[in-house]
Amino acid sequence: MLERAPVLRAGGGAITLWGGGPAVLAGLNVDLRDLGQRLTAIEARTAAGRVVSAIDMERIEAGLGTPTVVIPRGALLDRLARDLPEGTVRFGARFARLRECGDEVRVWTEDGAAYGADLLIGADGVRSGVRAALGGDVEPPMTGVASWQGLIPTPVDLGSRGLMIVGRAGDVGLSPAGDGLAQWFDVPWPPATAGGRPLETLRERYGDWASPVPELLEALSGVELEAFPHHRVKVRRWARGRCVLLGDAAHAMPPTFALGANQVLEDVWALLRHLAAVPATATALRAYERDRRRRAATASLVATRSLAVTGPMTVFQGERPMRVTSAVPSRLTTRGVIALHRTISGRLRNRRDTAMGEPDRTPV
Repeated sequence: MLERAPVLRAGGGAITLWGGGPAVLAGLNVDLRDLGQRLTAIEARTAAGRVVSAIDMERIEAGLGTPTVVIPRGALLDRLARDLPEGTVRFGARFARLRECGDEVRVWTEDGAAYGADLLIGADGVRSGVRAALGGDVEPPMTGVASWQGLIPTPVDLGSRGLMIVGRAGDVGLSPAGDGLAQWFDVPWPPATAGGRPLETLRERYGDWASPVPELLEALSGVELEAFPHHRVKVRRWARGRCVLLGDAAHAMPPTFALGANQVLEDVWALLRHLAAVPATATALRAYERDRRRRAATASLVATRSLAVTGPMTVFQGERPMRVTSAVPSRLTTRGVIALHRTISGRLRNRRDTAMGEPDRTPV
């Protein structure tokens, strides 16, 4: 595995895993039970602090068979990497170019080193060098919005609840991430206005909101804030010959509805499944693309049309729509969320088919 970062990155915010994501990791024997915080509810509140509605995440967990867990990114990477044999990951290896040579793919890194393999998986993110080498965009288009988000010591006791607080100035979210940490985020705004004085801007927007927003703003003092522009990647072809794209390199989407990381894991499951089922590599890669393209496109469309920055809290969109949403029976909201995940998750669909008597074709 070639990794352009010099070391395993321990920083960053938190990742919300739900739907098919936890099911894929369970199949890979990745134990999440001691990581992060499992969410049991998500509350929607007005800027004045009034609770308008709530989602029972335990009902969704029962319907999907998987929990909703907020995990610090660094903790998840550590867990994924801890059982890898020494030397599996070569750090500081930045992709330069590739060439297919019959039954082999040759890859060169910027330091001149060359590597050969029978399959190249380009999982190198939004600005994928592998995607560019296969004829895709070097710099993917932005959606026109950016957001601020991060991971901090929790400013209030959230228990196992996530909060979405909505007002005229925008949205503020806060989710527990385990070990005394919380993931926070605010409403997106255009990238052109995302620089300058972020903390002062946040205080101007949200300074008069009810608790826990003042506590959150106070906790951000001295924290280095960074803008996260939203991208949406749409690639004409995911696979060519013995080369294939995976994750953000193939279908990056805004962090709304917390679908991106879970869709990456869906890619992993589908690719393993098709490589195990079809001896011919190129044929397996085409089958993987057919399997995943529609589901990933649906997830990307949902994320792009949402407004909140991350997490399942995006069922609430603005204060007025939030009030309308609160009138919808909770059982219908639950059914809608479950139906969405079954639409975009091949892993969950495979589990349902197996439960109904179809053979489980999962290779992990």
